[in-house]
Amino acid sequence: MQTSLQPVPDRQDPLRKAAQQLEATFLAEMLKSAGLGESRESFGGGSGEDQFSTFLVRAQAEQMAQAGGIGLAESLYNSMKEAQND
Repeated sequence: MQTSLQPVPDRQDPLRKAAQQLEATFLAEMLKSAGLGESRESFGGGSGEDQFSTFLVRAQAEQMAQAGGIGLAESLYNSMKEAQND
């Protein structure tokens, strides 16, 4: 059985990092729109929960993007790489 080896993406590439950050920002906005991080009506954490919920949503979005996300980072990376080569 033959398998084709694909190059391992360079995680230190500034363009790849920028693409992942853009995807994380997009995912954070989508998670907020879906209601993640909103205060619960009963037994909520009060004002502290409201203040720090954005940090939780952002951290979750960053983890999602690092784990592969929705493919947006890869598309952005490829577009930025093409623009850089032009």
